[in-house]
Amino acid sequence: MSILVLTEQEIRQTVSMPEAMEAVEAAFAALARGEARLPDVIALEVPEVNGEIDVKGAHLQGAPYIVFKVAAGFWDNPAKGLPSGSGLMMAFDATTGFPAALLLDNGYLTDLRTGAAGGVAANHLANPVLDKVTIVGSGTQARYQLRALSMVRQLEGRVAVWNRNREHADAYAREMVAELEVNVTVAPDIEAALRNTDLVVTTTPSREPLIEARWLPRGVHINAVGSDAPDKQELDVGVLARADIIIADRLSQCLRLGEIHHAVEAGVISADDVAGELGDLIIGQTPGRTAESQITVCDLTGVGVQDAAIASLVLERARAMGLGSLLG
Repeated sequence: MSILVLTEQEIRQTVSMPEAMEAVEAAFAALARGEARLPDVIALEVPEVNGEIDVKGAHLQGAPYIVFKVAAGFWDNPAKGLPSGSGLMMAFDATTGFPAALLLDNGYLTDLRTGAAGGVAANHLANPVLDKVTIVGSGTQARYQLRALSMVRQLEGRVAVWNRNREHADAYAREMVAELEVNVTVAPDIEAALRNTDLVVTTTPSREPLIEARWLPRGVHINAVGSDAPDKQELDVGVLARADIIIADRLSQCLRLGEIHHAVEAGVISADDVAGELGDLIIGQTPGRTAESQITVCDLTGVGVQDAAIASLVLERARAMGLGSLLG
């Protein structure tokens, strides 16, 4: 019995961002229809080295594979000349349970599917015209989020980026200007970055709130991406209290890990104040934005169905392209 092994270089040849977004959107829709099984997230923090390892998995009804993903985030790695994220995915035959494939993506597919979810959420919740977009953070995920957003909205206005490290923010701006041909400027502080913005994406591993409700203009949409552990927080709880519409990628998970968790724990909202899940929005079970002036928030903690969808798509393409090597 053999296992297909795919390297990161091979995986990068298989799926584009638009295809990833289509797969992720379909996965969330399947979750909303009750066509997915997934366990709770397993999270292990390694505080002495500012690191964490998460395990997520799922099976989408009718899919040939059950997928589990192990993702590591070690935030001091860049100072050592290493990327902060790494990981791999494992696919098991859905009819026999035997190992079918190892996807040695080094965290690439997590980055891709997370960016894709941000694009899907923005497409369903943000206003059609975005005069200004604000990116909080300037790491790998900040890049994927802007790439995905460019697939669903015209970025003809301004993009402001803020990061505590000005050099990193400058590098991000240069790279995104060259890649996407958009107007990206570095904001001097986070409040200035948020001034008159139409969409905000937060992508940091912050353990303290970065964004205050009083800084937000009417009509803004927020994709909260960085908070995927109980002690991570990018939004002050007042942001969710002020929001007109709150959407969770998976409510049970956001009540433990995301921005919603902090707001509920603080007593400023309850679980009933969450309008629904992203999948409910996609299939039309939950209404989205109904007025240009509404403030909307999507809490994106990362769900196993995203990993199952992207891994299955990669394996389908890899087999068709003759990629990978057999182990065993």
